[in-house]
Amino acid sequence: MANPRHIAVLGSGYVGLTVAAGLAFMRHEVVCADIAESKVSELSSGVVSIVEDGLTELIREMAASGRLHFTCSNVEAVENAEFVFLCLPTPRARDGSPDLSATVAVAQEIAPHLASHSVVVNKSTVPLGTAHRVRDIVNRPDVEVVSNPEFLSEGSAVLDFLQPDRIVIGSDSRDTGYRVAELYGDPDEHHCIVTDTLSAELMKYASNAYLATRVTFINTMAELCEAVGADIRAVASGMGADQRIGSAFLDPGPGWGGSCFPKDTEALIRIGESAGCDVSLVETVVHANAHHTERIVEKVNDAVGGNLTHKVVGVWGLAFKAGTNDLRSSPALSILTSLQQRGAQIRAYDPTADGVLLGIDVVETMEEACAGADVLLVTTEWPEFSRADLSSVAKLMARRSIVDARNIINVEGAQRAGFDYVGVGIDARSPGAVVDSRSDSSPGYL
Repeated sequence: MANPRHIAVLGSGYVGLTVAAGLAFMRHEVVCADIAESKVSELSSGVVSIVEDGLTELIREMAASGRLHFTCSNVEAVENAEFVFLCLPTPRARDGSPDLSATVAVAQEIAPHLASHSVVVNKSTVPLGTAHRVRDIVNRPDVEVVSNPEFLSEGSAVLDFLQPDRIVIGSDSRDTGYRVAELYGDPDEHHCIVTDTLSAELMKYASNAYLATRVTFINTMAELCEAVGADIRAVASGMGADQRIGSAFLDPGPGWGGSCFPKDTEALIRIGESAGCDVSLVETVVHANAHHTERIVEKVNDAVGGNLTHKVVGVWGLAFKAGTNDLRSSPALSILTSLQQRGAQIRAYDPTADGVLLGIDVVETMEEACAGADVLLVTTEWPEFSRADLSSVAKLMARRSIVDARNIINVEGAQRAGFDYVGVGIDARSPGAVVDSRSDSSPGYL
């Protein structure tokens, strides 16, 4: 267990709350600041608007323990802090680069109030050179600035923080780097990487661009499977069994989205352009992802007979992935926007969404989304969708057709209920095609 320290976390978004609650769980004294008074009031009362497994419970437990507090004042938060984590939004600017205005403004605000010998920790995903830029803004020889990028996956962020694959610290001072590493416990017990700030900052972009590439690759293979009559489930299973490849991020879907991949791939492209390097591979990944998302639109169009005008599309899923209420750059929303532009009427259900969204009628149940629909489109892999009673759903719809962009609906079950089923990379004529993974048998069909 780490020696308790006084820590300030500036920003109470997805990353900030996870970091603040996680550090408090590690026995540190943490003050989390946000300029939104209403949000601070809610958090102080144990109300958390972010859907994230275990996060609400952890925040309430740490607040009750007295190790986690919330404030509206960045200055108040940092005055006695030994470490100050910047967990601030860095949205895409118009040119695709990250917008650092929040980081710059906060650095300017807190600079005169930082404790002597404190360390400012850039936790947000930021452009190369940001640690040096913040250091120049702070302009204090008694304050260090380091990079400590987050590698949190929405839906498992708390576990990712408490049991990380690796902890990356970028610092111009090795001693300072290890001071930050020790916040997480004994560095020898973790896969701790202490490096220079530029390498640490680039590591986050490179990691996300690579994962986006894997998703794009398997979606491209799914398209090829459809063209030649193969089954992507068997192909992905065989690929993932190779220890050099592994099975992570080999599930075909509607294309990648969320708060990180779109922003980080665009940022990496801008970094390459500024450095005079050819990063056309990443550009191709971005274009291929957009192409794949549009292919889902075409599947829906074909499912209703080639004309979406006045057709009702029932949708299961709006969040960019299951386990979160994050709609930022969700492929579902991109698909639904294209369907609307072609004249379709959208009626959608998601366990974490309600109200009206971008002209989309968001309903309260899966069944309501299907009532009178000409096609059912599945865009998020919520487990309850795979358990749905398809026979009952079929009776509600005007036309029995499913486009499963996540391959989570049982194909044979859908066909028994009378549905025309379309998946991603699946030949519905051979719905049971999967690899028999028994070690004493060759690949076959179950």
